[in-house]
Amino acid sequence: MIEEHFAALSGALGRVQSAAPTIDRWGTHLAAVLTGGGRLLACGNGGSAAEAQHLTGELVGKFQHDRQPLSAIALHAETSAATAIVNDYGEHELYARQVRAHGRPGDVLVALSTSGRSQNVVAAVKTAHELGLTTWALTGPEPNPLAALADDVIAVDAPSTATVQEVHLAIVHALCATLDETLGVPA
Repeated sequence: MIEEHFAALSGALGRVQSAAPTIDRWGTHLAAVLTGGGRLLACGNGGSAAEAQHLTGELVGKFQHDRQPLSAIALHAETSAATAIVNDYGEHELYARQVRAHGRPGDVLVALSTSGRSQNVVAAVKTAHELGLTTWALTGPEPNPLAALADDVIAVDAPSTATVQEVHLAIVHALCATLDETLGVPA
């Protein structure tokens, strides 16, 4: 069983290597946004929420080396606001309402969903488009609604949710490394 899991992970990582130019492009774009006064918003559910918060933590804190803190918000992490929104507006509005509150034209929304079908994540991307944000998606296999809607997508072709999430973490780290390189953070 363990060998099968590692084989699936290795295969998915091999397939996602073709996304390296996309990750480079995202890192360069994100560096310009964040140093220009913009922010990154990130959302997902369950393990994808953890990956979203991992990304924002690396930006507000540091990835590997010290640098200035960068504006990044994991939308699920504001529990009082999140529970109030779900109670008052329903779970489909959880992230869209926060995008309306925090997103500004030119900001970036990173939306994570292993299935690509999470309705609250899809609603956030639709709202981000209305407000002029750039939207990037990390999903599982295509086709899926989130991949079709986002401005750009990296879809991980893997058979299990666990493997998709593990590859998403590798992409998050690669994005952070590219961002830091673009910012001239010493390696």
